[in-house]
This record gives sequence, structure tokens and C-alpha cells, in this order.
Amino acid sequence: MASFLTLPAISSRPIIPSAFYLKRPVFQSPPTLHFKQNRFSVSSSSAETGYRADSRSNTIDVVAEIKSERIVVLGGSGFVGSAICKAAVSKGIEVISLSRTSYLSRCMGRSSDVFYVNWDEVLVGATAVVSTLGGFGSEEQMKRINGEANVVAVNAAKEYGIPKFILISVHDYNLPSFLLSSGYFTGKRKAESEVLSKYPSSGIVLRPGFIYGKRRVDGFEIPLDLVGVPAERILKATENFIKPLSSLPASDLFLTPPVSVDDVAFAVINGVLDDDFFGIFTIDQIKEAAEKVNLFVFSVFGEPSR
Repeated sequence: MASFLTLPAISSRPIIPSAFYLKRPVFQSPPTLHFKQNRFSVSSSSAETGYRADSRSNTIDVVAEIKSERIVVLGGSGFVGSAICKAAVSKGIEVISLSRTSYLSRCMGRSSDVFYVNWDEVLVGATAVVSTLGGFGSEEQMKRINGEANVVAVNAAKEYGIPKFILISVHDYNLPSFLLSSGYFTGKRKAESEVLSKYPSSGIVLRPGFIYGKRRVDGFEIPLDLVGVPAERILKATENFIKPLSSLPASDLFLTPPVSVDDVAFAVINGVLDDDFFGIFTIDQIKEAAEKVNLFVFSVFGEPSR
């Protein structure tokens, strides 16, 4: 049975106020932001904003509540989990990682089984739980780690009043029903049902296919992007020609475009920050959500997220 470590929160700079990016005031010329802890000022030449302006500096002061996010990542040292942790920290989100090994070498933790973890220590102050739990093995093992472990986590999060739960699930690849009856897929779908049942208006299920990126296994780096990047480009360029084949059983094993681990991670971040983002999301929707995060950061800071 896999065990997990609880790690201390990793803090970074405060994130951008959600009140600002959800309802941005309209200016005649691009504003300049000046952050001051729980306040920020907007410099503008427009006098028609409807906000209080300082006549001496021509600066408009806007009081905004800083929304502090803190997420718990189950499986945070894994391929996908570590990417989520890094993306969250880069956006100023505090992270607690539960995994079999440390997320960062400077962090210390203790061994903890997800079925017996002390949730009082893990979930305190959390605003979302993200689960990347999953794996292969015997039928019993796959049902336990893909299904039961996630169900335990969902119910614990709900009991402790955590507002959101985000599950990394899997695309079904248009497989025939007898293959989807394996412990891997039945476990994942059981976990999905639990998330959507307990969190009908805030639960998020991401269904990526093949996830590529640089993956470390036993100290060696496997460059999955050498396969994933060209495959994604080829399938994108030929999607209109291969679309008629998508109705064939198991066709998605060859026709489903891969998705980068960074896109999955930033789609999770979008789910953490956007209260209107919930439900089941396909590969294309995962990429759109990731791009949404990148575009917002670029529009504010003038630099991409990656």
C-alpha cells in the first residue's frame, strides 16, 4: 500500500486579487498597478472611472480583498503532482504536498497512509484539494488506489468544509466496454462520481490522455515530450481528415492528442482560481483552461507563465 508524506506549506508572494481580475474597471488608457499589501492603486489619465482619485498624484486607490489560496496536492511528488505544485507556487498559492517522497529537498515530513492520514493536520486552512492518485497493478490494487483512495480523500475534504476538489482522471479512449470494466477505469470513474456528487457546483474532473513532459524515474529523466510534442502537432494539423475515424472502437488510442504536463497543471490552477470552472473537462478544454491562465498572467505582467 502506498504511503504519503505530509509536508509543510510552501509560501510565495500573494496572488492577484480575484476581485480585480473578475471585474476590472474600464479605463480610457492602460492602467498601471501599484500593489501595497491588501491594497493596490491604479494610475490612469481617465477621470471617468467612478473611483476616488487623488488630485495630487492622479492615482485612483482601490481597496481589494486579497484572496489567499492554499491547496493540498495528493501525490505531489509524482510526475503530474510535482508540476501542479510548481505551477501553484509560481502563482503565489500555498501548497501542502502528500506523497511518498519529498516535493522539495528542504522540506521535511512524516510517513502517512492516505487511508489513515491525520486530516486535521493536512486540511487546516486549505481552499482546495487536488488529487493525482492513481496507478496500475492487480484489479484489487487498481480499484483501491484509483477509486477507494480518492473516495476517502473526497469525503474527508467535504467533511472538513474544503470548498473545492479537483481530480486528475483519464480519457476513456473510446474503448469497448469490456476494457473499460478493468479496475483502472472503474476506479477512476468511481472517484469521478464521488467528486461530482459531493461537489456538484465546485468539483472538477480533468480527463487528459497521454501526458508528456520530462519525467524522472529512478533518477533518470525520460523526455516524453520528444514523443508528445510532434504527435500533438501532427494530430492537430490532420484533425479534419481523421475526424471520421473517431467513431471506431478504441480509435482514440491513436487519434487522441497528447497534452503537456504544464497544461494539466495550469488547468488545475485555473480551477483553483475560477469559481465558475467546474464539471468534467476534456483534453481540448484542459488546454483552453491552461491558456486562460497564461493569457491573464501575460496581460498583467507582460510575461508568459512558462
